[in-house]
Amino acid sequence: MSLIAAGSVAAADLKVGALYPFSGGLALLGNESYRGLELAVEERNAAGGINGQKIALVKADAVDANQAVGEARRLTSVEGVSAIFGSYSSALAFAATQVTELAGVPYFELGAVSDSVTGRGYKYVFRSNPTAKNFAEGMVDAVTHVIAPALKVDPKSLKIAIIHEDSLYGTTISGFQKEKAARDGLNVVEILPYSAKTVDLSSLILRLKGAKADVVMQTSYQNDTILFFNQAKAAGFKPKALIGAGGGYSMADTATALGETLNGAFNVDFTQYETREEGAPGLKSFVALYTKRYGTAPRSGHSLTNYVGAKAFLDVLAAAGSTDKDKIRGAVMAYKKPVGSTASGWGFEFGEDGQNRQAKANLMQWQNGKLVTVFPKEVAVSEPVVGR
Repeated sequence: MSLIAAGSVAAADLKVGALYPFSGGLALLGNESYRGLELAVEERNAAGGINGQKIALVKADAVDANQAVGEARRLTSVEGVSAIFGSYSSALAFAATQVTELAGVPYFELGAVSDSVTGRGYKYVFRSNPTAKNFAEGMVDAVTHVIAPALKVDPKSLKIAIIHEDSLYGTTISGFQKEKAARDGLNVVEILPYSAKTVDLSSLILRLKGAKADVVMQTSYQNDTILFFNQAKAAGFKPKALIGAGGGYSMADTATALGETLNGAFNVDFTQYETREEGAPGLKSFVALYTKRYGTAPRSGHSLTNYVGAKAFLDVLAAAGSTDKDKIRGAVMAYKKPVGSTASGWGFEFGEDGQNRQAKANLMQWQNGKLVTVFPKEVAVSEPVVGR
């Protein structure tokens, strides 16, 4: 159901869809992601909109792939939107874009990471954020370039376990982790999938203990992240390093729930707020804008990621000077910004597949209740702490 009253959109407005999980298990980060888009649109409208038109966001709530399909159909055929922004979840993005591509409506993905979203040869699907492959390779590189050196050991001597929730998000990242680890000659001793809806990970933790895993890479949402940490603590399982792939590892709410238990955990993710601003100009301004608008500090880097991506695609819509899908595609292909020129630190340059080639993930660590960037050095604000 649309969350904007049909009568509140003026005929002269530029209608665009906002397809996110606003309810259900993914709602927290879905809403946090939407806030970044909302801020970018409000900022643009305050500056005059796009070519004299105010932007009207038509919200669509998708809790699963079936709803994503239905809402994408409603937005394109009933609401008549000129483009759709979304969607945080890879499963939702994958489903919705099948509809929008057939309808010839550009889809701007601001947060879903599965490479398959932009890997199907679609002409009108574009993504601003890094992909699962970027995350996976960053996690494996963390073992080689950060964790092993800090422990003063050969990376190949470490026993690595890969655990992941079993949706498109976790499955895609784990697949790339396995490939990258094999190329680098690392020793992967376990690969264990599980349902994000599970209420018991104790048997999985026993497998990790039995394998004597030194490093655990986890791809997870919030609830399963919290469950894993609590049950690992209860079982006395403490590997030398834990590395998350965004999701639950990135959220302030996770830190609140786990307290000191989360300290020391690493996270490869979108740009977070404890990052050197010289490499991410406008970061502090975004935090101030968010705090003023919502009365609280950002809950995760997902809002920043969506804000930066939305600003870029709003620039694209303005440059296209039209709602014609091919003119919008041409404007996307022509859009370029250097790395280090945006509040996330990313640049922009799109490949023929619609993927932004200048978006990257950084390595962060929870230290004293804050998620601080520790690698690479040009954006790091703290040194990594390993094995303590």
